[in-house]
Order: sequence, then structure tokens, then C-alpha cells
Amino acid sequence: MTQNAAQAIARGLAGAGCRHVFGMPGGEVLILLDALAEAGLEFTLCKHENAAGFMAEGSWHATGAPGVLLTTIGPGLANGVNSIANAFQEQVPLIVLSGCIADANAEQFTHQVIDQSALLAPITKARFRVAPGTASLVIEKALSIALADPPGPVHIDLPDTLAKTEAPTLASPARVRSRGQWGDESDRRDAIDRLKASRRPIILAGIGALLHDAGDALRTVCETHSIPLVTTYKAKGILPEDHPLCLGGHGLSPLSDKTILPLLAQSDCVILVGYDPIEMRSGWIRPWKAGVAIELTHTPTEHGMHGSAIRFVGDVAQAVGALFAGLDGPLADPWPDGEIDAARRQLAKAFSPPDAWGPQALFLALQDALPEGAVTTVDSGAHRILLSQMWHAPAPRRLLQSTAFCTMGVAIPLAIGYKRAAPETPVIAVVGDAGFDMTTGELATLRDLQLPVVILVLVDNSLALIEKKQAAMQLEKHGVSFEGTDFVAVATAYGGHGALVTSAEALQNELEQAWHRPVFTVLACPIEKDAYNGAF
Repeated sequence: MTQNAAQAIARGLAGAGCRHVFGMPGGEVLILLDALAEAGLEFTLCKHENAAGFMAEGSWHATGAPGVLLTTIGPGLANGVNSIANAFQEQVPLIVLSGCIADANAEQFTHQVIDQSALLAPITKARFRVAPGTASLVIEKALSIALADPPGPVHIDLPDTLAKTEAPTLASPARVRSRGQWGDESDRRDAIDRLKASRRPIILAGIGALLHDAGDALRTVCETHSIPLVTTYKAKGILPEDHPLCLGGHGLSPLSDKTILPLLAQSDCVILVGYDPIEMRSGWIRPWKAGVAIELTHTPTEHGMHGSAIRFVGDVAQAVGALFAGLDGPLADPWPDGEIDAARRQLAKAFSPPDAWGPQALFLALQDALPEGAVTTVDSGAHRILLSQMWHAPAPRRLLQSTAFCTMGVAIPLAIGYKRAAPETPVIAVVGDAGFDMTTGELATLRDLQLPVVILVLVDNSLALIEKKQAAMQLEKHGVSFEGTDFVAVATAYGGHGALVTSAEALQNELEQAWHRPVFTVLACPIEKDAYNGAF
């Protein structure tokens, strides 16, 4: 097939299942933009490249196909750096496409010219600059690297002078369909023997369990052997969180640590399933004895946060099955002193809402009001930690957030990207007032796309998490308070619906109407400035 370089890249993305591209074009990528449309990829014009990168991530959560971010030269690509760094730490397969000036021109023409590969070197898995005739090879390599464990962003620079040059087609190489399997090696037998001898086993699941679809295997194991499961925030819902053996997601709350860390310290067999401690606060440094841990991971993580006696790197779901297949039958009466039921009661009490209206009551009312199958995104801040502790995710990928990079300004674009790729799914973004102000421009994107996304804003006119840290350090309050925005007026100005919500009943009524509106909805929920004191 005769094709040019831009067409080769676009067709490679289409062949990988990509159907959406997010970004802001410039003159250097117009030929590529045309080729993407020709290949059946729908372009979403965003108001900022950083938000576009998060939208691309949202589309990946919805479809499983790599996200695609399109930027122009220089400032366009630089604007997307935060979202690319987020994809690197959050293990998101993201293809970053940018235009650039050909080498011959760059020697004498310097307008907007920077070393784009060097800019992204610390935050991408690989970087490619298309040379004559190589576009087909470059996109195949980029997709393979982006999807390989651990997934992550890959950058492709396409010089403007090469976009229309011929790019021969290649026979696409076979992609990896299976991962390393855990056979009958001595370390597996050792792990089985350790598990058999345990009286207090516990499973800690993380992002690798999510990426390798280990949910079914984990549920079978937990139910067969009565083993409790703890997750990171990223893996919430890998076992439905109303399950009696699920202790929920943890990692950033000192209050929840009072219950969970003692269990890990008491355990005589900690089974780590795709666990990456990049999501955890410093209180999780070496929380169990290294000699009792069996680690089943999708990728080596040389972090120093914990130790393990046995480590397997490969197919996480298969490894779980292989480990427990070696048992003669169900484990005998694990945690015989009722510690797991006691832990569930302690957690429920610790995060039970007070009688007064505030974030706890709001989150409880919100979860009760959500339709089945809804997806919630949440921005970084005090509200995210509290919500993540209280939220009962019924399935994986129902609560989306930045848990490793923990960047602000992610919830609204994540919601837009997910809704764009899965329009039938109800999607709601939960943000603080500062996070909303960061991404106000994307309300225009919602308006233009006519996407009925719901945005719930917790309004306290403060960077609440940072203010809490200042108080804990006995410092004066500086740089954390600001004047309030009229969020209802902003929503109206951008063509959406806005409402002030101060009760569970009002929230229920607004949500019932929101899912049927043809426009987005912003619900402003005022809370007291000290609402998070002692909450998590």
C-alpha cells in the first residue's frame, strides 16, 4: 500500500484499536491531523495540552487502547509535560505525537525550536524521531514499548518536511500475547510451603493486578481460602469493596493506617499481587517483615520500600493461580481471632459521616445516588484521600485518579476523555475548588462536545491539604487561601447547568436531572474550612 509517513503513523494507531486523539494542532502537524481523520481516529480539540493528555488517559481506561496526545512544536509539547509525566508514573500507555522542524532547517531557523526529545527523556519510556522511510517501523516500535510492562508514554517527533514523504508498509510483527509463566521451580514450591504453614495470610494488590486482569483469580483465592484483601487506591474494586474479605484501598491516610498496618505487621504471609508502593506515603516503608512476603509482580520495582523473600516477575493473574493451585485444599481457619471482622468495623467507624453536612456526608450521598455502572474521577487534594477511603468501588476502574504522581487538574479532563470514548457511561468528576479553577477552560470542551458530564466541586476557598500540613508543622498560614469563584455562574457562562448544593436531598435531586441533560452540570457544594480535621 502506498502511503506517506503521516498515514503510516495514523494507520498504525488505528490497527492498535485507537479511535480517539486529543490535543491542539499547529502548522507542523496539520498533515498528520488529516491522516488521523482519514484512518478513522476522531480528534478532540482541547483548550490546553496538559488536559488533553489526561483526556487521552481517560480514553484508555474506557477502551483499553493506548491514549493518543497530539501537540505542535515547542510550547505545544511543553504544555503537555505534566500529563506525560503523570502517564509515566501511573503506567498509562500513551502515544505522544508532536511536530518538529527538520534538522536542516533547525540549524538556521530557531523559532520555537527546542530539543523535544531531551525535554521528555526523564518522563517517557522511549523517544523516536521519524527519518525518511521509517514511519511504519517507528509506530510499531512505539506501540510495542508503550504497551509492554510497565506501560507508559512513548514520544514520536515527525519533522514537518517528512509528513508527506513515502513510508513503505511493513509486515507488522506479532505482539506479545502471553507473559512469563510461573512453573514448578523451587521458588514456587517454597512459596506454596510458606502459604500452607501460614495462619495469618493477607493479600495486598496494586496496579499490576489491575493491568493483568487478576480480579477473577483474586476473588477465587479470597473466597476459597478466606484470605483478606487490601488494595492500593489504583486497584480499588479489583474485589468488590462490599465483599466481607475486602478491606478497601489504602496508602495515604494515617487514620486508616492505624488499622491496616498492624495487620500487615502481624501477618505471617503477605502476598503482594502487582503491588507498586509508588502510591503509598512514607508510613508504608517496610511495613512487614521481608521474610514473610511473597511478591508476584508485573515489573521489577527497585524502590527499597519493602522487602520480600520470594519474587516472581511475569503474568500476575497466572501466578496467583499457580501459587494457590499447589495447595491441597482450603487453608485452615486463617485469622482465627476475628481480626479481619474487627478491622472492617474499625474502618467503618473511623470513616462514618458525622451528623452535620460536610464531605463525609456528601460522599456517602453521592455514592448512593450514582446510577449503576457510573465512573467517578477525583482530583488530588484532601477530598481525594477522604473519598478514596470511604468509597466502595464495585469493580475496577470505577474510581479514577492520579495516585502515583498525585497531580491536580486531572479529574475533569479524565472524565471528559472517558465519556468521549464511552458515551453511554455516566461519568462524574469530583474536584476541589482550586482544581476546578485549574481546568475551567475545558468547560468549553464539554460545551463543544455536548457531553453531559457531572462536576461536583467541594468549595472551601482553600488548598485544604496543604493548610492541614502547615498546621501540623505549626507554621503560619501562607499561600493557601483564595477568594471564592461563583461556580454556578461559570457553568452558566460556558453553556452548562450550575447549582448550589447544601444537602443530601438537593444532591439527589440534581443528579437525577443531570443524567438526562444534553449539557454538563456543575454542582457547587460549600463545606466548612475545618471539615477535614481528623477526617483521614
